[in-house]
Amino acid sequence: MGIKKTVALADWKPSKKQIELVNKVLKSGRLTYGPYHRELESKFATAHNFKYCIFTNSGTSALEVSWAYLKETYNWPDGAEVIVPAVTFVATVNVLLHNRLKPVLVDIDPDTLNIDPALIAKKITKKTVAICPVDLLGRPCDIYPIKQLARKYNLKIVEDSCETMFVHHVSFHSTLGENAPVGSVADIAVYSSYLAHIISTGVGGFICTNNKKWADDMRSMIWHGRDNYYLSIDDNSKNKKKLLETRFKFNRVGYSSRLTEMEASIGVDEVDRAEEIIGRRMLNVITLDLELQKFQDKIILPSLEGDNAWMFYSIVCKDGIDRDKLVLFLEEKGIQTRGIMPLINQPVYRGMWDPNDYPVAQWLDKKGFLIGCHQFLTIQDLKYVASVFKEYFHD
Repeated sequence: MGIKKTVALADWKPSKKQIELVNKVLKSGRLTYGPYHRELESKFATAHNFKYCIFTNSGTSALEVSWAYLKETYNWPDGAEVIVPAVTFVATVNVLLHNRLKPVLVDIDPDTLNIDPALIAKKITKKTVAICPVDLLGRPCDIYPIKQLARKYNLKIVEDSCETMFVHHVSFHSTLGENAPVGSVADIAVYSSYLAHIISTGVGGFICTNNKKWADDMRSMIWHGRDNYYLSIDDNSKNKKKLLETRFKFNRVGYSSRLTEMEASIGVDEVDRAEEIIGRRMLNVITLDLELQKFQDKIILPSLEGDNAWMFYSIVCKDGIDRDKLVLFLEEKGIQTRGIMPLINQPVYRGMWDPNDYPVAQWLDKKGFLIGCHQFLTIQDLKYVASVFKEYFHD
């Protein structure tokens, strides 16, 4: 049987509202930081229980600025250690290396695929300055024991929530209060609105914090380190003398990590429809689960327990099932797949870690993969996916 269709890992189509908003931006002639940025930042911050939010050009830039700022603020030396999960996208580690910080890997929980909090303490040393938990594939990590460790050892938390937003950490620790929006327990949380993620602005990211000084300083950093008194033409009504003094005054070394009002306007509508987007992803996951349950003697399906934004649908092959052959078969039938990308298998990091020290990450590297569950998939798409699994397993 030949390819019937392409079932993509990710997709995006503009809404009528987004076309309308982008046209308004184009007709206005206003592309730089403006009202849509401010609306998007306000709505995103509120949704995640933060006071301050900065819209930037990627989740990677959000991470890079966050680490650079904390290193500057706390005078961390080169080689200071940051704990990260052994399974995450390479950007989580790359930004640490860019800032001359040392990533220290911790293996993951096989059920959640997120960092295993029980393994963190033994990796903390006198050089440890922070923990970077990751909310992988739409599932919030178990943040509360991580927060307890951070308090005990006086560590900062920068939460990499690029793949997860608009859902909540589940509290397994009743003494720590109500479930919190993903990221909101951290000192700084970063999110991504890249095409493949939960909401999309094409490219884009967010830095969130409750510390006003940090927010002001990091906003300056994405603007080349510019003085915040003047950031847009809307500031022309401020004190003219101070405007002249600060308009092109740079207080620190910074980056050029901004976006336009077009991306911001798209983001406003995406945030407004976030509940709908995640709801549709959840329905697709339920459909996949129902269709693929018959193969549970061959593959491990993701748990439906807890809050999850469902960036992708993870599958792990059981013993006796050749993951690579299954993935190749799916690809030949037009079903896009992706590995779950443990850091230990990346050529660029060869020699930095011993893969044998991370048995769960190794298992996932050999047995795990992802397929799409995004909101643009149809029931027919999902039924086709199931039919290809059925064909492969000769059910």
